[in-house]
Amino acid sequence: MATPRELEAMDLALTLAARGLGTASPNPVVGCVLVGADGTVVGSGWHERAGLAHAEALALAEAGSAARGATAVVTLEPCAHTGRTGPCATALIDAGVVRVVFAAADPGSISGGGAEVLRAAGVDVEGAVLVSESESINHAWFTAQRLGRPFVTVKMATSLDGRIAAVDGSSRWITGPAARADAHRRRAMVDAVIVGTGTLRMDDPELSVRDVADDIAFDAPLRVVMGRTEVPSQARVRGNGEGFVHLSTHDVDAALAQLWELDVRSVLVEGGPTLTTAFLRHGVVDEVVAYVAPVLIGSGGHAIGDLGGVSIDDASRLNVVSIDRLGDDVLMVGRFDGTTGHAPVAGGA
Repeated sequence: MATPRELEAMDLALTLAARGLGTASPNPVVGCVLVGADGTVVGSGWHERAGLAHAEALALAEAGSAARGATAVVTLEPCAHTGRTGPCATALIDAGVVRVVFAAADPGSISGGGAEVLRAAGVDVEGAVLVSESESINHAWFTAQRLGRPFVTVKMATSLDGRIAAVDGSSRWITGPAARADAHRRRAMVDAVIVGTGTLRMDDPELSVRDVADDIAFDAPLRVVMGRTEVPSQARVRGNGEGFVHLSTHDVDAALAQLWELDVRSVLVEGGPTLTTAFLRHGVVDEVVAYVAPVLIGSGGHAIGDLGGVSIDDASRLNVVSIDRLGDDVLMVGRFDGTTGHAPVAGGA
C-alpha cells in the first residue's frame, strides 16, 4: 500500500504530468517525482514532447546521486522498450531506485511490461495508485490506444432551440466571448481540428488557436478539411501550407486512419451538421462538447441531422462529465458509454 508521503508525491506528479497536455502527443502525459529515504523530493520532471526525455529521465537527472535508495512515484508504468529514448525501467534500475509506485499501467504491447522488468531486478513495485486520476488526465490517449484510432470530440455551439445559424446563414456570434475562449483552449489541447467542405465554403475558417492564456503551452493543431471538394488556394485554413491536410474522402474510417498515420491521437470535429452527423452515425464519437446560449433563433440550421432513430429508445445518451456556466452560456461535456467508445446510434455503420 502506498504511504501518505507517496500519495502526496503522486498528487504532485499528476500536476506535473498535466503540463504536457497540448505538447506531448502522440505520447501520453507523464509526471515523475523521486522521494528520498528521508521523505524529501530529490527530483521531479514531466514529459513535454515526443522524442525528448521522459519524466523519469528528467527526475533522475535532477536527483543525480540522490536517486540511489529513492522511491520513484510515476503517473504511468515506466516504459520497458527503446524508442526515441531509452527504457525508463532500466534507467531507474541503473540509478539505484529501490521502489517504484505508479498509477496507470501502460497498455502498449511494446512499451508496456516495465513493472515486470523492475521486479525482476529486485525493485519493489506497486501499481494502481490514484489510477483513476491518471487515466482521467490521459483519457483521450488511453481511448485512442484501445481503439486504434484518434479520440473523437464533436463540438457544437447552439441556441437554446438547437440552431447553429439563422435562415440567412449568419451565426456569429451565438455564444459569448467566454464560451468562445473555452473553445479555443480546447483546440489547443487536441492534435487536429476538422471541418467539412460545406463549413469551409460557408465560413472560410482559419482553425487557428487564439486568445488562450499565456501559461498554456501547446502545439498548433493540424488543420483538416474533409470532403471531395477541392480546397481553394486562397482558403484561410491553408495558412502558409504547414500544418494543413485535405482528406479528400467521405469515408470516416479512412479519414481517421490517415490521421492516425500522421500521429494524430485526438480530433476535434468542428464541422457543420453534415460532418457531425456522419461521425455520429458512423459510431466513432467519444465525446460531445456542447455550448448552449440563452437565445431562441426559431428557424435556420440545426446542429445535427438525421441519426436514423425512430423512437426515444433509439436516442444516443451520454454520460455527463461536466456542466459549467461560461458567462451567460452553459457548457455540457458528455461521453458515450461502453467499452468501444462508439456512440450507440441507431442505423450507424
